[in-house]
Amino acid sequence: MITTFEQIFETLRSKPKKRLVAAWAVDDHTINAARLAIEAGIVEATLVGDEKLIRQVCDHEKIDPSIFKIVDIDDEIKAVSAAVDIINAGEGDILMKGLCSTDKYMRAILNKERGLLPAKAVLSHVTVLSNPQYHKLLIMGDIAVIPAPDLTQKIAITNYVVKTAHAIGIAKPKVALIAATEQMMPGMPACVDAAIISKMADRGQISGCLVDGPLALDVALSAEAVAVKKLVSSVAGDADCLVFPNIESANVFYKVNTQLCIGAKQAAIVAGAKAPCVLSSRADSIDTKLNSIALAALTAK
Repeated sequence: MITTFEQIFETLRSKPKKRLVAAWAVDDHTINAARLAIEAGIVEATLVGDEKLIRQVCDHEKIDPSIFKIVDIDDEIKAVSAAVDIINAGEGDILMKGLCSTDKYMRAILNKERGLLPAKAVLSHVTVLSNPQYHKLLIMGDIAVIPAPDLTQKIAITNYVVKTAHAIGIAKPKVALIAATEQMMPGMPACVDAAIISKMADRGQISGCLVDGPLALDVALSAEAVAVKKLVSSVAGDADCLVFPNIESANVFYKVNTQLCIGAKQAAIVAGAKAPCVLSSRADSIDTKLNSIALAALTAK
């Protein structure tokens, strides 16, 4: 089982390199992350964007631009669409967001004629977090794509975090369905949905994992809290995956870790498309973008 981001890179070095396609890759963070992924031996990279801007960044950062394939398109929206076209043509395995806004990036992925969305698929944002205060990686959803997931979407989110956990070597991941309380409160929709999904897992409708919920965040992560509250659960206190009830709770949890927890590391992708799509904030560090590339490479076919 993989328990650190370093182990993800070690695993990838023993596999064939994946082909990264970065959309509107005209910023130093994207270009440096792609460079580091190349140097780590895990990808080959195509940068789609204004070649003049790309070369200016390479010159400023002392990067040899010849390590990349550059597709020169000087319009942001056209560059993003062209990057998606490259994936659809079978010439790339991973899509990555560069300096383009999330809405333009997602619009290209969701485009009915030229996008990457399979029929009837649900796209979801999957994040992997390493926090020094927790004993293993945490896989979470949905932090950035589905604002208020309904029951069907929560089931899809659950399946995506389980699939990601399998990719990092967790044979039977423990999935905690997060709510404000571990008590079954019929008046809280998050509790009701969690109870339904938990029972579906009990009956084999969601496979390859252990699922419990509703669970408050403390009992999902703390064995001490489980003991104090005398909770009996196969998941509580040792969760591998967290499924949040809405985007606000997930996003706040993620950013508390990135902003206030020294030593925390993270990666983020969009799952459910024809290829994994790196989706980190434009403000995220080079390290986070590099980890996201590695996560995408690990989950790519």
